[in-house]
Amino acid sequence: MAQLPRLDRIDLLRAAAMLWMTAFHFCFDLNFFGLIRENFYQDPFWTWQRVAIVSLFLFTAGLSQAVAVHRGQSWARFWKRWLQVAGAALLVTASSLLVFPNSFVYFGVLHGIAVMLIIVRLTAGWGPWLWWLGALVIALKFAPPWAMAAWPALDVLNMTALNWLGLINRLPITEDYVPLVPWLAAMWWGMAAGQWALRHRPRWLGASDTQATGVRRGLVTLGQWSLLYYLLHQPVMMGLIWLGVQVF
Repeated sequence: MAQLPRLDRIDLLRAAAMLWMTAFHFCFDLNFFGLIRENFYQDPFWTWQRVAIVSLFLFTAGLSQAVAVHRGQSWARFWKRWLQVAGAALLVTASSLLVFPNSFVYFGVLHGIAVMLIIVRLTAGWGPWLWWLGALVIALKFAPPWAMAAWPALDVLNMTALNWLGLINRLPITEDYVPLVPWLAAMWWGMAAGQWALRHRPRWLGASDTQATGVRRGLVTLGQWSLLYYLLHQPVMMGLIWLGVQVF
């Protein structure tokens, strides 16, 4: 069976997230090497950018899953792609251990995506309920503080082994943290939005971009190779900045 064309606007949206993330990480790296002074952990200018970037990543992942399910993607093909994401997540953990041994990434965006992909795939048939479930997941983010005050035994959810769920009342010490609550909402909403668009406005998602040239073609290609780019961009940028610091 011939391979169906990719929908280029999803790739463009993913590329936009990648470029925004790159700019964010470049500033983070400058701060890491002491070339600027910013608080990436508390300053709303940076923390809200992170929220927007991660949300866009997860939303586009949901859109892609909607297209995959619509086109009848087999579970075998799904697991092949899932193994790539999970393997990349392990690489992030290993590399972050070297750079940030006291705050390494053990459940960052790729770890979250790996778990959420399975959940979203299994719930793809729930249709409009995904909108409401996403809202519920966001609401759950605000429940742990008062729930743990009422039932102290629930503090166990703050343990590293369980805080991937996101039902916490204090943030763990890690450079990237994307738990199911509240981030699953973004991917569920991406799935729901994609299913709606495929039924009612398929052109919104675009069509094959084989004739595109120049910047647009480059952005579509970036969207197609986003996982590889994600893995390479930080080591390359940090290496170049380190080299610049040594030379100048």
